[in-house]
Amino acid sequence: MSQKNYRILCWNVNGIRAIWKKGFPEWLTKEMPDVLCLQETKAQPEQLDDEIKNFSGYKSYFFSAQKKGYSGVAIYTKHEPLKVRYGLDDDTFDVEGRCIEMEFEDFVLYTAYFPNGGRGPERVKYKLDFYDSLFQRAENMRKKNKNIVICGDYNTAHKEIDLARPKENSKTTGFLPIEREWIDKIIDMKYVDIFREFNKEAGQYTYWDQITRARDRNVGWRIDYYMISEELRKYVKSAPIHMNVMGSDHCPIELNLSF
Repeated sequence: MSQKNYRILCWNVNGIRAIWKKGFPEWLTKEMPDVLCLQETKAQPEQLDDEIKNFSGYKSYFFSAQKKGYSGVAIYTKHEPLKVRYGLDDDTFDVEGRCIEMEFEDFVLYTAYFPNGGRGPERVKYKLDFYDSLFQRAENMRKKNKNIVICGDYNTAHKEIDLARPKENSKTTGFLPIEREWIDKIIDMKYVDIFREFNKEAGQYTYWDQITRARDRNVGWRIDYYMISEELRKYVKSAPIHMNVMGSDHCPIELNLSF
């Protein structure tokens, strides 16, 4: 039986139309992953040129927010999925276009743009409710003996090692105790933050504030993750971060699976 390999890349692009003009097609042509998950696409499909929707070698799937220029996720794949589901069957979240579920033969993949907890306590609650809803969906699939990959911008740094200035941000959304406890809860549910299985070093970030030019000084946050079901761990070969790739205020993250 031949070995099946999947190279998955995941990136919050902070606007797909904007990044397309910053070398994104060239980057994708060079990398050519099996699957590419995007977050914060900030566009409805009808606003996108054909070259964006029909990139050579890929089939693309977009799920957009009702509000123009906001949120949105996408998946580009070389492999024909068995099934695709848009959203979480809950209008509370689905109007913001935050999740696509894609089922392959060997695993179920979610690209997710988790809400930012800014703008007050009600958005923190909305964010935590989204976590609950998404992981409940994933657990239902897991009960059917499916391997799970949930990738995207989680908008939360888990441990002090995951951001440059933990003390200064202890009361900032993205590093609030209640948000960090949710990541603990995910891990208690036997999901693995797979990057940390390979890399325990500080200074490994996926997001930098553009206004303060934080990237120049690597004053960043690691808020983009692959959380995988524990059962999938044995198939993972590597999970690097591509901190040198520009074009967004986030950088791409990678997952390599071999079955």
